[in-house]
Amino acid sequence: MTQYLGRTGLSHPVFTGLRRRRLGSLIGELADAWMASEEGRLHDRRGHERMRAAGAGPNHQLVFTDRVIATLVVLRFQLPHVAVAVLYGVDRSTITRAVHEIRPLLANRGFAVPGCPGLRLRTLADVFAYAAAEGVELRLDGTEVRVRRPRASKPGRRAFVSGKMRQNTKKATVVTDEQGRTLWAGACRPGRMHDQTAVKAEGICDLLERYPQVKAKVDAGYRGLAKQFPDQVQAPPLKPKKDAPAEDVTAWEAARHQQSSERICVEHANAEHKQWRPLQRYVGRREYFDEIYSAVAGLVSGRAAER
Repeated sequence: MTQYLGRTGLSHPVFTGLRRRRLGSLIGELADAWMASEEGRLHDRRGHERMRAAGAGPNHQLVFTDRVIATLVVLRFQLPHVAVAVLYGVDRSTITRAVHEIRPLLANRGFAVPGCPGLRLRTLADVFAYAAAEGVELRLDGTEVRVRRPRASKPGRRAFVSGKMRQNTKKATVVTDEQGRTLWAGACRPGRMHDQTAVKAEGICDLLERYPQVKAKVDAGYRGLAKQFPDQVQAPPLKPKKDAPAEDVTAWEAARHQQSSERICVEHANAEHKQWRPLQRYVGRREYFDEIYSAVAGLVSGRAAER
């Protein structure tokens, strides 16, 4: 298969997860950042400014557009790099190099903001500042992805064993608005760490104190956060005791159902992320998981922001 045929077929939304219009804007957005990083890499290797004229030297086997498309296909289906290399008629190392060039650019883009095409949220502090300015009520949830089991001789092997799934996992925190549009995803930690501990390590307590007008709905995993900030964080109501009156049980069920209905949109956002194969069960190197999750969640947020 020629590179032209590979680009035409693999640029279909089925393979990239993006419409061609959005794919074109993404390529234009990343081009300058890729050129800057490429020039920096070549400058470090040479040790001085380039002496040849611009455009001189050997051509790339994969042009920038093909590099972006190949990276999206790998992110979408978790295909082996050698399989994508066969489709483009290049060596496996060419695809691997392209993925390692483009994936950090995707991860560093941040997350789209509904109604503000030029604005991106990159940190949890950005999310709280945006929510305070726009009056957005947040939804928080933790999600887990199965990962490969560490070697038996490696220290900290048990840190990835999730108490909930009884599997080796990595955990991420997702923040959305009331409509389930992803505003931020990160705080990736080993699966053994509690949801609340992971998000506290990102400084959410300081942010809640700094922005007292920001409110959030969470699940039972963040009940301690709700006790610490009762006017801002709402967790599911506690279950009544066994000898509680029937009307108390009925009121509790109604309140629990109402809170769950208002919070369920963040679960829908998690489901959108997990349409991408690496976030269903990740089989690559664990040190790349954080970058992959940020890249995928950033791409999904662009589509969700248009809703």
